[in-house]
Amino acid sequence: MALRIPHWRPTAPLQRVSLPWLEAAGVELACLRLDLVDPLLSGNKWFKLEPHLQQAMAAGAPGVISLGGAHSNHLHALAAAGQRFGFACVGLLRGEPQQTPTIDDLQRMGMHLHWLGYGGYRARHQADFWMPWLARYPNFQVVGEGGLGLMGAQGCSALVAMAEAQLADIGWPDFDAWWLAAGTGTTLAGVALAEQRRMLFGAMAVPGSHGVATQVAALLDEAGVAGRRYQLIEAARGGFARLDASLHQFIRDTEQACAVPLEPVYTGKALMALCDFCESAQLARGSRLIFIHTGGLQGRRALMGADADYTQV
Repeated sequence: MALRIPHWRPTAPLQRVSLPWLEAAGVELACLRLDLVDPLLSGNKWFKLEPHLQQAMAAGAPGVISLGGAHSNHLHALAAAGQRFGFACVGLLRGEPQQTPTIDDLQRMGMHLHWLGYGGYRARHQADFWMPWLARYPNFQVVGEGGLGLMGAQGCSALVAMAEAQLADIGWPDFDAWWLAAGTGTTLAGVALAEQRRMLFGAMAVPGSHGVATQVAALLDEAGVAGRRYQLIEAARGGFARLDASLHQFIRDTEQACAVPLEPVYTGKALMALCDFCESAQLARGSRLIFIHTGGLQGRRALMGADADYTQV
């Protein structure tokens, strides 16, 4: 049966955030709470997925196939969409079989899983990688790892208008810059597509060797807007998904101070990088920023343990 997606355009609330280090730096912050979009289709993942699903529907595809790791927010959102909207999903997984809270959810939501090992997963960039999988799952829509690609970026461009429409609600006539985590750089590129005058700061949750800078530049060049203003900031703190004691304490303190839940892979690192920026006076007093909360709270469970506070499906 061909995939069918109903018209669904979720909106995330824009909320003022008050924290001691922001007040000390004279910086105002509002948070676009993509974590509140939906209990399962949460964060930036839906916005990256939706254009792919529309293309799959137009092509009459019976399902969607994509890749990710054992804690993947992307696969989690894809599986949730498949369960909700009634289409088949296939996940190709990095590494050897293991059980994680995310994998348990993927299985409960009906995603068909295939473990590729580490060498098999590295082959995903080879030109013929998808041939055997599309022979096994004919006409399935392929979505790149993490939703990377221009279509995913175009889906995220809607976030600019979403935030701007709520400025009056928080008493702001305007703001100066965006701040968000960058994993593949797709969401950052998407905001840049629609943002012509404000600065964008992307706090890289992965080491620079993962190619975020190259990916963002390529997406903007492909879209014909290579001149957009953005700055990438090192925020990986030693590696992807590394949780050190300082980051753990920062997340706990921040959640207690402003009641905005964070996770240590993306949003926690991004906000901690903003704290460092403020404490080193790299932002002018009076600056107003919007922090995009990219969701991913389901990923808390593996790293935060008893502090996770996330309900499984």
